[in-house]
Amino acid sequence: MATAKVIYGTAWKKERTTALVVNAVLHGFRAIDTACQPKHYREDLVGAALKTLQNEHGIKREDLFIQTKYTSIDGQDRSQPLPYDPQTDIEAQIKASVQTSLSHLHTTYLDSLLLHSPLRTLPQTLAAWRTLIGLQDSGVVRKIGVSNTYDVAILEALEREGGRRADVVQNRWFEGNGWDNAVWAYCQQHGIQYQSFWTLSGSPSLLQHASIRAICSAKRCTAAQALFKIAQLHGITPLSGTTNEKHMDEDVAAEQLDLGDVQNLVEEVLRIIRTV
Repeated sequence: MATAKVIYGTAWKKERTTALVVNAVLHGFRAIDTACQPKHYREDLVGAALKTLQNEHGIKREDLFIQTKYTSIDGQDRSQPLPYDPQTDIEAQIKASVQTSLSHLHTTYLDSLLLHSPLRTLPQTLAAWRTLIGLQDSGVVRKIGVSNTYDVAILEALEREGGRRADVVQNRWFEGNGWDNAVWAYCQQHGIQYQSFWTLSGSPSLLQHASIRAICSAKRCTAAQALFKIAQLHGITPLSGTTNEKHMDEDVAAEQLDLGDVQNLVEEVLRIIRTV
């Protein structure tokens, strides 16, 4: 399927996950992000949503982009069931995590698999990365990438020492981290899909800026739509975790906005973002 312009994020949805994922897809989302991390995600309930969508609404697995993550033991809650044996090596952990994800999601393949974050050391991160490469070569995983990676040197090492460039980077892109400008630029330069989270909740000042307000007035859109469209125009695929059906519709519709006649305002927003 074509690369999605917006992704539905499922973190912190808990028991509401199934209903919210079903709603999101029925409102137009075609990409879903989750993780094999019971601490913050109910990957199994994403899988339940996928079954509902196919059985009750005729939306097939191949019509959707499904992305999940391997979360190292540092990001897991040991009081909850773990998706792998933490006493095994990193390769075995990742392969067990992927098998758990495939079972949860009722699928034979993953459109994208990310390392939830770099591991404690670069050698451990590279070992994990080589395991992802093997999974990609086997066909079980189609795209591979990393999340929460804010150092370009790590991305360079994945390619130079790990053996393959990342397909995807998923990071916070918001006021609080200076819009992750270095990694964002690196991804643009190297054809890596940059996925953003905290884009709206972390950027209250920008959403209230006069330039964003002027775009909203001219295009009759919301501030969230304006920022999402600006992101999409500049190599960013935003995640939306909204639970509001109206906002689901608006987030999906942002892709259709034409900002060509307000380019001066778009450039002002980009100037603010790039000079933080």
